Amino acid sequence: MCGIVGYIGFDNAKELLLSGLEKLEYRGYDSAGIAVVNDEGTTVFKEKGRIAELRKVADSNDIDGHIGIGHTRWATHGVPSHINSHPHQSNNGRFTLVHNGVIENYEELKSEYLSDVTFKSETDTEVIVQLVEYFSNKGLETEEAFTKAVSLLDGSYALGMLDSEDEDTIYVAKNKSPLLVGIGDDFNVIASDALAMIKVTNQYKEIHDHEIVIVKKESVTI
Repeated sequence: MCGIVGYIGFDNAKELLLSGLEKLEYRGYDSAGIAVVNDEGTTVFKEKGRIAELRKVADSNDIDGHIGIGHTRWATHGVPSHINSHPHQSNNGRFTLVHNGVIENYEELKSEYLSDVTFKSETDTEVIVQLVEYFSNKGLETEEAFTKAVSLLDGSYALGMLDSEDEDTIYVAKNKSPLLVGIGDDFNVIASDALAMIKVTNQYKEIHDHEIVIVKKESVTI
């Protein structure tokens, strides 16, 4: 069991992600991480251990961005470690992803599509983000590449993904793992549990299994 959060709006994402993860620590405390996108690219902070350790690192770095995702981990594939912590990035650094769940066919996907890819971690999650890069390199737009990668997954997942070339979108998908979209005024959030974002919104939409959701500041498209 893991917890994920995401924010897109006009406020600084970093603090909202950290405070949201603190409320989700009951879902996992092996490691934690956040990713924030701004016009300079994607910045990732992640640490083995509890969220307090992540906060020390993140608070010592001044990063301004209005879109981000976060994750607190209870290890399934791969031991608790820095390299196995989420968020995971594609090898070109463009795509950054968090995942709650278990991908049952990740070894088969690695063999069929990603035999030439050098993996940084031992996780099933990294396979997903590398698949998105694979399909992006084939010429698919980001939403198409994300949708194609998700269509190949067997197992459970709640996913949030960022594209460093797009500061206005969180790409979201769900199957058999909890995930909500929180609706605000000029902002939207995602979370495994409404508790994570209760201070910023009390309006949530449930995401149903197999849905692909495009989350922007002003809209949520399913």
